Amino acid sequence: MMSSLFTFVLVLQALVAAVMIGVILMQKSEGGGLGVGGSPAGLLSARGAADFMTRATTILATAFVALSILLAAMASVGRSGSTIDTSLSKTAQPQTSGSSSLTGAAPPAQGTPAAPAVASDDPLAAAAAAAASPEAAPAPAQAPPAKK
Repeated sequence: MMSSLFTFVLVLQALVAAVMIGVILMQKSEGGGLGVGGSPAGLLSARGAADFMTRATTILATAFVALSILLAAMASVGRSGSTIDTSLSKTAQPQTSGSSSLTGAAPPAQGTPAAPAVASDDPLAAAAAAAASPEAAPAPAQAPPAKK
């Protein structure tokens, strides 16, 4: 549950970010972007407005970084180490002689040893072991394409 101080600092950071975006967008860019100034006849001269905007941007950026560090520190305090729930982990079951493997091969004939069961979390490990065993039948050779 969030503390009220954390919520207050989070809202304050959102306000600082919104004001900083506004100040940055109001600045006159080299290409003339969204700059407010066009004539120096306004309340602030062009040079004074540029200095004010630069200072405001610096102060807001510093406040944003400081609030970010403060929020990170507040979020990390009070957190305990988490444990991983292993109650749903899968374990490899030994393959019975009556069931077929994932490769679609027929069950081994009487007297032929079955592929060794692999104790792994990989569900395809048993199929890979069965395919890699020397008793496995070789793959059928592909006929060369007919020439015209």
